[in-house]
Amino acid sequence: MTQRLLARAVLLDMDGTLVDSTAVVEKLWLEWAEPHGIDPQHVLSVVHGRQGHQSMAILLPDRDHAINVVENAEMLARESADVDGVIEIPGAGVLLAALRDAPHAIVTSADIALMTARMGAAGLTVPALTVTAESVSASKPDPEGFLKGAEALGIDPADCVVFEDSEAGVAAGLAAGMRVIGVGAHAAAHGATHVVDDLTQVSISVFDDGIEIVLP
Repeated sequence: MTQRLLARAVLLDMDGTLVDSTAVVEKLWLEWAEPHGIDPQHVLSVVHGRQGHQSMAILLPDRDHAINVVENAEMLARESADVDGVIEIPGAGVLLAALRDAPHAIVTSADIALMTARMGAAGLTVPALTVTAESVSASKPDPEGFLKGAEALGIDPADCVVFEDSEAGVAAGLAAGMRVIGVGAHAAAHGATHVVDDLTQVSISVFDDGIEIVLP
């Protein structure tokens, strides 16, 4: 049955939502974790959707935060330099084009350099408004990033729709009081309000008084 959602703004995660960077993310994080003897499956269950220093704090809870900050900066630099295999999630380019004249923003745990590198590798245009790691004091699943995005757009959080894929990201969107469209096979398990396989299943129409989002 077709579902129609009305919104005044759309907030989009990047990794796993607009771009498929899973292979490089998992490769680099498993390389980081190996010397610490951390179980690979535990690593992969933690790192998606969060800023790197927070992932490190979860994986190595007794380690000094200052070390995590330094190693997170090194990880971001490696990720920005390695975009091999980074491609768009099917339908991402069409979705961004449809939102061109509507209030929308990227809200990502990546920093500006990494966001720019991955969006460029996927052939996607970066929206005029972005909320990146530099913009917030707390990583997803904290709702700060989404709330800042809504504030910058001048839209009430309840009138925003979030597109997310990760457990941390879905939790952040819901905590911000927003409806969340989960993207990908695992999103339903994370409690997203609605779920699509990819963005080809999403249709966007922009009107003077808002945005209509049509889902299968």
